[in-house]
Amino acid sequence: MSDKNLLRKKYQEWKNLILNKSLEKNPEIKNDFTTGSWLPVERVCLPEEMTEEDYIRKSGFPGEYPYTRGVQPTMYRGRFWTMRQYAGFGTAEESNKRYKYLLNQGQTGLSVAFDLPTQIGYDSDDPISEGEVGKVGVAIDTLKDMEILFKGIPLDKVSTSMTINAPASILLAFYIAVGEKQGVSKDKLRGTIQNDILKEYIARGTYIFPPKPSIRLITNIFEYCSAEVPKWNSISISGYHIREAGSTAVQEIAFTIADGIEYVKAALKAGLDVDSFAGRLSFFFNAHNDLFEEAAKFRAARRIWAKIMKEKFQAKNQKSMMLRFHTQTGGSTLSAQQPDNNIVRVAIQTLAAVLGGTQSLHTNSRDEALGLPTEDAVRIALRTQQIVAHESGVTNSVDPLAGSYYVESLTDKIEEGVWKYLDKIEQMGGMIQAIETGFPQKEIQAAAYKYQREIESGDRVVVGVNKFMIDKETPKDILKVDPELKKIQTKKLEKVKRNRNNNLVKQKLQALKNGAEQADVNLMPLILDAVKTYASIGEICNVLREEFGEYRESIVL
Repeated sequence: MSDKNLLRKKYQEWKNLILNKSLEKNPEIKNDFTTGSWLPVERVCLPEEMTEEDYIRKSGFPGEYPYTRGVQPTMYRGRFWTMRQYAGFGTAEESNKRYKYLLNQGQTGLSVAFDLPTQIGYDSDDPISEGEVGKVGVAIDTLKDMEILFKGIPLDKVSTSMTINAPASILLAFYIAVGEKQGVSKDKLRGTIQNDILKEYIARGTYIFPPKPSIRLITNIFEYCSAEVPKWNSISISGYHIREAGSTAVQEIAFTIADGIEYVKAALKAGLDVDSFAGRLSFFFNAHNDLFEEAAKFRAARRIWAKIMKEKFQAKNQKSMMLRFHTQTGGSTLSAQQPDNNIVRVAIQTLAAVLGGTQSLHTNSRDEALGLPTEDAVRIALRTQQIVAHESGVTNSVDPLAGSYYVESLTDKIEEGVWKYLDKIEQMGGMIQAIETGFPQKEIQAAAYKYQREIESGDRVVVGVNKFMIDKETPKDILKVDPELKKIQTKKLEKVKRNRNNNLVKQKLQALKNGAEQADVNLMPLILDAVKTYASIGEICNVLREEFGEYRESIVL
C-alpha cells in the first residue's frame, strides 16, 4: 500500500473509531470553525501532496525567491527586528523627551507620530487646527520644530520611521535639513516615510491633493531618494490602516499589494528603472489576534510580491523582489474595558509578527484605547518585544512554523484569496480606478459590519467587552495633552516668522509654485530649499493646493 493510501486509510479509521465516538459524547462548541477573518479551519490538517519541485516553487529557503520563509537567510539569528515604539505628542520638546526615554529603555529605532494638522498640511495657528494641535501626535510647523524634535539624537546613529503621507515630501525635507545641521549628509540617513496616499483614499482620510498630483509627489520622492538618499525607504505601502478600518486579513494583503502595483507602474511611467527604486519599497502591516492566520498572512504576502515583481515587472535584482515590512499590533483590537487585557493581546500579536518574519515592530500600549500611552504603558509594550526576542526561543529557528500542515494550508488559502482580488482589480483597470468606483471601500465596510454584528450578537467573544465583564472599573492614569498647546505652538510659529528672512521665503515658495506648474519638474529640491528658509508646512502645502487642488471624497454606501 502506498504512503498516500495508508494515510487516507488511517485518517478514515481515526474518524470512524475515535472522532465520531468522541463527538457523540462531547459535541463541539459550534458547527463551523473559522479564523478571525472567516477562513474555514479544518479539524485536523493533513500533509499536502507535493513534490520537492513544488516545495522549492512555493516555499524555497530563507533569503531566496520566493521569500516565503523570510527575506534573510538567517533572519533573527543574525539580528533582531528593529524595535520601534510609535510615539509623538504635544510639542517637539515633549516628544524629544519621550524618544530619549525609549532609546534609554532599549528601543532600536524611532517612529514619529504627527498630529492631525501636520498630517493634512495645516499650521498650528490655522483655524482648522483648533482642538487638534498635538493631540494624536507631535505638532510640526517649521524646520525649527524638527530641530527640537531630534535635538541630542544623532541622525547617523538611528533609523527613523515617519507616519506621514500627503505632506511626506515636506517632512522628509525637514529631516534632511536637520541632518545637514547636525553634519550628517543625506547618504547616511536611514529610515522610512509612509508616503502611501492610496490607502488614505481607501481607509484613513488624511489626504490633501487628488490622486494624479499625489502620485507625482510620490514618484518625485522615489527619484530623489534613489539618487540622493540611497539608504532611505521612500515609501511604506500600508495595509495597517486598511485592517484598522475593518478589512479581513486577505483584503489587507490584497489591497496593499494592489496599491504597491500602482506605485511601481507610476514610477516606471515616470521613466525610472524598476531596480533603481524597488529595493527601497517597504510595507506596513497589522497584526491581529488570530496567531496562525497572521503568521500565514505575512508568509503569503512575501510569496505574492516576489512573483509580481519578477513576472509582472521583470525585476532582475533580488532585493527588488523582497517584501520587507514593518508591523504594528492591532490598535482596533484594544479595549477600553479592562485595559490590562490588552497586554496579553499585544503579546499574541507580537508573536504573530515575529513568527511571520517582520523586519520592524511597534507594540501598542495597554492604555491606547483610552488616550495617548503613558511612560509605564509604553515601557511594558517595549518589554513585550524584548521578552519575545530574548526569552521565548522563537527567534532561534528561521520560519519555525514552516511545515505545519495548518499554517501551510492557511498560507495557500490566503494567497488564493489575494490573487482573486488582484485579478478583479486588474480587470477594473487598476487600483486607482477601483478606488474611484468605491470597490475596496465597500469590501472593507462589509467585512467591518459583519465583524461588529458578531460582537454585538455575542458570536465573537471579546474578553471584558461582551463576556467576562466586571461591574465597575476605575481608569488608571491617562496621559493628557495640554489644552493650551495651540497657543504655545502659535507663539513659537510667530517667533520663527519674525526672525526668518521673509523675502527669501517668498522667493523659494514662488520657485516651488513655478515648478509645480511644470509636470516634468522634480519638486523635492524645491521643497527642500523652501524648508531651509523656515517656510511652514502650511505655507508650502497652500502653494501646492493652489496648483493641484484638493481631493473631495465621494460617499460610498
